[in-house]
Amino acid sequence: MARLLLVLTALALSSCASKVYVHPTKDATDFNRDKYDCQQVATQNAYQMGMAGNMFWIADQMQQCLEMKHGWVEQRKDSNPSSRPSPPTSYDSDAARYEKLAAQGIADSQYNLGRLYANGDGVPQDYAKAREWFEKAAAQGNALGQNSLGALYVKGYGVPQDYATALEWFKKSAAQGNAVGQNSLGNMYANGYRVPQDYVTAREWFEKSAAQGYAVAQNALGALYANGQGVPQDYVRAYMWYSLAAAHSTGNDQKLAADNRDNIARRMTSAQVAEAQRLSQQCQAQQFKGC
Repeated sequence: MARLLLVLTALALSSCASKVYVHPTKDATDFNRDKYDCQQVATQNAYQMGMAGNMFWIADQMQQCLEMKHGWVEQRKDSNPSSRPSPPTSYDSDAARYEKLAAQGIADSQYNLGRLYANGDGVPQDYAKAREWFEKAAAQGNALGQNSLGALYVKGYGVPQDYATALEWFKKSAAQGNAVGQNSLGNMYANGYRVPQDYVTAREWFEKSAAQGYAVAQNALGALYANGQGVPQDYVRAYMWYSLAAAHSTGNDQKLAADNRDNIARRMTSAQVAEAQRLSQQCQAQQFKGC
């Protein structure tokens, strides 16, 4: 008989609902071990795909890992355990599923298949094939495909390094309101890649991304305020954004933001730290709007 395990997932999507996972042979100890493994996989994938700090994307990656790699299945409230199909057992089945749907022209599946090739999950790592599938998804207006294609051009993976082409794809992704694309575009302006270095414009794009809860952009805003780039230097605002980024990231991203927050705190008075903490709580309550 399958064992049931109630999971309150910190990375749950918009419903933030409790989830019950089942496995025919594993228990709670196995689940905790598998969950830790999937956290590492999701974090690594996030870095490779320019998704670091995107909690919604990481949550989806963790769930795919639990299901595809370790064989756990989410039991929904309206599901009948006796009628559930057998779960996929590896990333190989994931790749086969995306391959079939991508061939039918489904943009999301084209993006996901490109992601598998970029990461080498279930298929040999192949940046050229990743580019091909990202291009197909991007051509249909898939914002994540557009951002990922831009990332390949920035890094020179599967294509000659080309900041101009990367910039165009990031612009397309950002124009759709995609938080990751907005952050990527902000980085182009902050670093002066194919555009004149412009911290004011970088700040504007980081703000759009941060307002959607993208922790990487929140950390970048903290750096701008700490250094007075594109904004007047303001340690209180820097601490606020670093604190928010640390609260909404995992792994190395979380450590980086927390270290930045703690370092800036050493330059502040206790009253300034208290004010920064108040602003962080206020911004969180406002869901990052008007911060």
